[in-house]
This record gives sequence, structure tokens and C-alpha cells, in this order.
Amino acid sequence: MTGGASWTAGVPPAQTTETNSEHRGWRSRGYLPHLDAPELVQHVVFRLADSLPAHIRAEIGKIPPVERVQTVDASLDQGFGRQDLAHPEIAGLVESALLRFDGDRYSIVAWCVMPNHVHTLIETHIGHPLSRIVHAWKSFTAKQANRYLERRGVFWAPEYFDRYMRDDAHLAATRLYIEQNPVKARLCQKASDWHFSSAWPG
Repeated sequence: MTGGASWTAGVPPAQTTETNSEHRGWRSRGYLPHLDAPELVQHVVFRLADSLPAHIRAEIGKIPPVERVQTVDASLDQGFGRQDLAHPEIAGLVESALLRFDGDRYSIVAWCVMPNHVHTLIETHIGHPLSRIVHAWKSFTAKQANRYLERRGVFWAPEYFDRYMRDDAHLAATRLYIEQNPVKARLCQKASDWHFSSAWPG
């Protein structure tokens, strides 16, 4: 769905309003706030279970939310942990999972599979809550990845980060950020060189 589509950011619900029985509006699990609303473009990031060192996790709760996101983001780009997503077979598995229900449960605007975390920019559809979409991605890929690695145990970290696009300029900047993430992390020279990304022409 990334083709030549022209995307708009959508309109978030009021903070005190639940959108319907499927989409729960604003909520918090104590670590990060989440917004679950249909027809809203959101930046979603989920990471491997071992991708943040203990000392960084300990500091996360002590800093303001904006700085928290920046701290986590910078840490992930340093490539901590086993970097299981650096295996082309596993990165391809994750990318296939992201694209499987594109145009059905959600429309995917951009994505990038990094060595220890994943960026997506999606517009959720009515009846398909964001939390359920992310759970499906993580559940399916964890089982398949552990099978490939001949390993058991937790693959993904339990939480995920999401941020709705405030306006079309925010959406455009976020899409650029996602596709440039491998360049920023010095994994390639051009965004189009990174195979597991919406920027890759192949």
C-alpha cells in the first residue's frame, strides 16, 4: 500500500474518550501510554527482549517521556543484544508478517527491520485494534524465529512504543526517519541499500 498513496495523519480521539468496544482510545500499562483508534496513522516500534541493557532500563522511568523515547531510540541504534534480526531469514520473516495483512487489517505506510528492533508506520482499520495487530506480529514471528535459531524463550520485549501522527508534516518526517534509520545507525550509506525496509526498491 506504500506505492503512490497520499497519506494524511488522521484525527485522534479526545483523551477521555473510548472510540468503541474494539478500539480502546487512550490507555496506559504503566510504562508507556498507548492510543488505540481506527483510521489514525501511528509510528509503532517494538524490540527484541535483550535489546536494552539493564542500566538503561533502570533509567527509563526516571526521565520525562520525550527524553525517554530519545534515550531508548539512541540505545537501540547502538545494536545491543544478540541482534537476531540481522539474520536475513529472520528479518525477511518479520517483513513478511508486517506485509501479510496490509490493506486488510491496516495499511502500512513505511517500515524498517533493524538488527534489534522494528519500525512501522501504519493506519489501523476499524475492527482491528493496534494492540491486537502488534501482538499478532510478535507472536507469529517469535515462534518462527526461535524455531530457526533452535532456541526457546522470550524473543520480543513485552512492551511496544506508539505515537500518532499529529499532522501531515509529522507523518512525512516520521516516514523519512524510519527509512533513514539504517543510515543513521551506520549500517548502510543510502536508505535504498537496506533490503528490509520500505525504502528498498526491490
